[in-house]
Amino acid sequence: MTSTRTAALLGLPDLSFVADGGQLVREIEKYLAAQPASPRFPVPVICTAGQAPIRWDLGMARPEPTVLDRLRKRAPAPVPIDAATHLRLVSRYLTVHGWCQGLLWDPHGRRCILGAQLAVVQAGYGTEATAMRARTYLMEQFRRLQPGARSVDEWNDAAGRTAAEVHRQLDIAAARAHH
Repeated sequence: MTSTRTAALLGLPDLSFVADGGQLVREIEKYLAAQPASPRFPVPVICTAGQAPIRWDLGMARPEPTVLDRLRKRAPAPVPIDAATHLRLVSRYLTVHGWCQGLLWDPHGRRCILGAQLAVVQAGYGTEATAMRARTYLMEQFRRLQPGARSVDEWNDAAGRTAAEVHRQLDIAAARAHH
């Protein structure tokens, strides 16, 4: 007895039919060929790691040297920012460049919280005093989590710490600094 006859005797639908996949592909190709050409939009360049390159300071006004700065061959004055903005920039820096433990920075360019704070200040955003105010907000946040916490670096380097925790605490400290 064939499967078709067995299905008919049992009152089941005929399952022996197999769709022609090639016909479906030809119909889709015909449909796509009939569509008008879509406008081209610029797409970000893909780097070797497979991600679009992102500037960590995107949207920030970069420090620009004045004529006097150029004549004296000195760095431009830093862009004034508050502690909350500093903490947000630290988080963005760590997102783009990566986070590490036990070192200010590693050979791959990843940084710990302190290393990212240094990078933000070196890039011309805020001053050392801004970084110290931001560090105070972080320390207050860490002491709420762990009353025995002694430093931001100790908290950063604790075993089992994750980058997600680092970004979460930076966000909370930035929100507190903003208010």
